[in-house]
Amino acid sequence: MPIQPNHILVIRLSAMGDVAMAVPVLRVFTEAYPNVKLTVLTRTSFTPFFRHLKNVEVFSLDLKGKHKGIFGLHKVSRELKTLDIDAVADLHNVLRTKILKLFLYGLKVIQIDKGRKEKKALVLGKKFSQLKTTHQRYADVFAELGFPLDLTNPKFPKRAVLNSKTQAIVGEKKAYKWIGIAPFAAHEGKMYPMELMKQVISRLSKSNKIILFGGGQKEIQQLNALENEFENVVNVAGMLTMDDELDLISNLDLMVSMDSGNGHLAAMLGVKVVTLWGVTHPFAGFRPFHQPSEYSLLANRSNYPLIPTSVYGNKFPENYKDCMTSISPQEITDKIDSILSSI
Repeated sequence: MPIQPNHILVIRLSAMGDVAMAVPVLRVFTEAYPNVKLTVLTRTSFTPFFRHLKNVEVFSLDLKGKHKGIFGLHKVSRELKTLDIDAVADLHNVLRTKILKLFLYGLKVIQIDKGRKEKKALVLGKKFSQLKTTHQRYADVFAELGFPLDLTNPKFPKRAVLNSKTQAIVGEKKAYKWIGIAPFAAHEGKMYPMELMKQVISRLSKSNKIILFGGGQKEIQQLNALENEFENVVNVAGMLTMDDELDLISNLDLMVSMDSGNGHLAAMLGVKVVTLWGVTHPFAGFRPFHQPSEYSLLANRSNYPLIPTSVYGNKFPENYKDCMTSISPQEITDKIDSILSSI
């Protein structure tokens, strides 16, 4: 009988949402197998995601500096070999990780099956059905290494205590519920139109505190404008460290997100997430972790039958650009009110 590994290298380099999706899976792993050490290889900026996981250390990858290119990956492999790793769980499976694994010869390696054929069939309209979730695909990697995982009853960290800086920005949590809104995504076909989002914010801010999340100077300017336009709205984009932002997200009562990273950050912390879907679809497997299907509000496929037009939302017909207008602001606010009323 093969000897189970004692120290597993877990590889997931990007993107933010995909790295965040690994966190609850690793939390389940650490609860089930507390004596097995995990070293997570990822980008430095994602290190805070793993801060509360037991027996988990992060090896930060500097892909623009000392770990750049093939020679940089060879350097990484030499550094990793000093850690007594005896197996590799590749949750990314891209060219860069394939090269790294060649340098780590001799170790048992299992890599994720991304289900490319099934996802292609979904996009082409050949089979419209729920595919295996990314979280389960991650769990399958560990099962192949000899560590089956049950994701059905996960534990989440407690709400963080906010530091004085964050408290000064968002204020005290009193009578209001705190709703996070992250209105941006990597591609236009995944973003709810800003004029409609303003209607959502206008309605919700009358009886809740709205906290806006985003990044990049252009996004910050738009979020500042929303903060100035409505009462009970605070923009925290660009004002907090990642650690502080995660602490704040853990204190939300609900997050509203596109099919993008902030929804996965909230979900990994056990926060309820309402996601708005445009040219992508949760059938591809990217619904935030442990969120009911009814929390996903979808563009109308009767009017836009080609959805999903791509897996990541980067490809869509020109006349699908506004498909998210088929999700009304009233539908969004009704869903949020319904969820918050049960808290």
